[in-house]
Amino acid sequence: MSASAKNSPQGLSTRLAHAGRSPEAHDGFVNPPVVHASTVLFPDTETMITGKQKYHYARRGNPTTDSLEDALCELEGAAGVKLASSGLNAISVALLSCLSAGDHLLVTDSAYAPTRHLCETTLRRLGIEVDYFDPTVGAGISALFRPNTRAIMTEAPGSLTFEMQDIPAIVAAARTIDAFVLMDNTWATPCFFRPLDHGVDLSIQAGTKYIVGHSDAMLGTVAAGPRAWERLEETHGALGMHVAPDDVFLGLRGLRTMKVRLDRHMESALTVASWLQQRPEVARVRYPALADDLGHELWRRDFTGASGLFAFDFVEGTSDEAARAFLDALSLFGLGYSWGGFESLAIPVRLKGARSATPLPEGGPSIRLHIGLEDVADIQTDLEAGFAALRG
Repeated sequence: MSASAKNSPQGLSTRLAHAGRSPEAHDGFVNPPVVHASTVLFPDTETMITGKQKYHYARRGNPTTDSLEDALCELEGAAGVKLASSGLNAISVALLSCLSAGDHLLVTDSAYAPTRHLCETTLRRLGIEVDYFDPTVGAGISALFRPNTRAIMTEAPGSLTFEMQDIPAIVAAARTIDAFVLMDNTWATPCFFRPLDHGVDLSIQAGTKYIVGHSDAMLGTVAAGPRAWERLEETHGALGMHVAPDDVFLGLRGLRTMKVRLDRHMESALTVASWLQQRPEVARVRYPALADDLGHELWRRDFTGASGLFAFDFVEGTSDEAARAFLDALSLFGLGYSWGGFESLAIPVRLKGARSATPLPEGGPSIRLHIGLEDVADIQTDLEAGFAALRG
């Protein structure tokens, strides 16, 4: 699929419905076949030795994985896409593809906690230096550069505290030292923000979330711009990474309806977030799509939409016990760490030990919500039960 898809006259939902599939190549069937395979046979020794055959061994791809990679390549406007077994697996291969021993990595202080754990364990053990930066630093990130700064890991918004980042400003600064810029774009997906169009080198998604969309498969994706593609492809192959065909199929299935679902997630989340702003128990709602959010101007400038994930802070003086009572009273919302599926989810936001470059937010406890596809009135009724338990 062409990386110039952004100039296509067709709408996004149309492209999502058709990208990565060729019914004429599969006897007219709408969906590509799910290929379960390991061994690939060659017709003769000459073909085997020269490699003049599209597929050589299933670990390096098959028609099923190609279908999803091609579709995502069009969606992201990428030079190439590789699949991973989870979002964290995708982050790992992306970072390893552009870092070597002795390099310096800058990571947003609002990064996904497992990303931070990867940096503090495996990357440091491999001799990679890691520092964290204020997610609102923008062009000021230049002051943190060292002679060996090789990559910058961004995430917008942060998945717990929802600070926005000035991605174009960070990219412009990174270009002055030829550093790679990576972005965890799981929250917006390329439906609402295309990182590669803004100069990011590696766009990462936990496809488990909105691509799969049904809470029934694990998947990660990495889309590369031209200067990052060769090393991503090499590293992915060297690590022997592979995604099972049934999980790839579930990613393809979810991809077809991703824009429709995201539009509904956003509509419902805006309604619930605005409603929460009026609650006396709530001090602040952290959702960049809200007009009074600190990151709203950046979001409005660069993004075309928002997903269903946001957080809110209870008023100061609210105890942790009361916040837990709120969560335990919910029946429609599940208590679970994932998000992006059809169901609404809630978790307590726990930041202790998760920040080093910026102070922890002041005020009462925070709750992160994923607004699913249920009726908004039912979602609000469930939250009302939580607030009743909070008040005792």
